[in-house]
This record gives sequence, C-alpha cells and structure tokens, in this order.
Amino acid sequence: MDEVYYHSPIGGLRIQANSKGICSVTFADALISDRETTLPAANPHLKSAVQELDLYFSGKLKAFKTPLAAEGTPFQKSVWKELGTLSTGSTTHYGAIAERIGNPKASRAVGMANNRNPVPILVPCHRVVGKSGALVGYGGELWRKEWLLRHEGALA
Repeated sequence: MDEVYYHSPIGGLRIQANSKGICSVTFADALISDRETTLPAANPHLKSAVQELDLYFSGKLKAFKTPLAAEGTPFQKSVWKELGTLSTGSTTHYGAIAERIGNPKASRAVGMANNRNPVPILVPCHRVVGKSGALVGYGGELWRKEWLLRHEGALA
C-alpha cells in the first residue's frame, strides 16, 4: 500500500492507495505536523487524489473522480455509493439516504455506515446532517464538517 501525507486547510490528511484506487483518507494532524506534503510516489491514484484535493480546496472542483478501493460490507458500499451522488453545496439526512438505497427503515444503519466511511471528503459523508438540519456526527470532528459545508456553500 502506498501513501502520501497532505496538508489541507482542515489539517493533515494521510491518503493510502493500492493499485485499484484510494483505500483510506484519515485526519492525521499528529502524523504530519512536522512534515511537508509528501510526493505521491508512482501511484497514479495518489497523484490524482492530491491534484483533485488541491482543486477542491481552491474551490475549482465539485466532484472527485479518482478511483476508490474502499473496503466495506455490501450495505456500507451501497451507502457510500449513494453519498457519492450528493451534489456539492447540498445536504441530506440519514433517513433520506436509507430511502434512496431502498431500505427506508435503515436510517441508523446508514448512520453507522456513514461513520465508517474510510474515504471522507472524497466520499462526502460530511454532507449528511440531522433531520432537523443540525450538524451531527463526523469522525473528523464537527468543526471540520462545518468548514467543509461552508466551503461548499451549504452553510452561510
């Protein structure tokens, strides 16, 4: 597995990829606070992810196209696939995702799948809010979720 460390406006990111695509994006401030962004070696997926993140954080990219190779259950993958269809600048809630994947009573399971998303930002789990519109649950801390939603224009 190849990896790169990336400095972003919301802190350090550790991005891992294999030959099929990006496997993991983790918030890793402690790991890279004293490092420069590392070059993505020869892995084309890491190069693509870094280029797309640069564009995203500069406001020039609305949807990521870098191939993903995230591991999960079939249910989790169905949730993550649906999250990938959410437009930049929009939000939804767990129940709406459950309905979209054909399992309207699975909002809690959708929340758990959202929580286990191994590729945040690239798969925009930050666009899922509480049914009331409140910012709830984000593995990367709520301040990052708020920053991302403001950056995308979903919050004033």
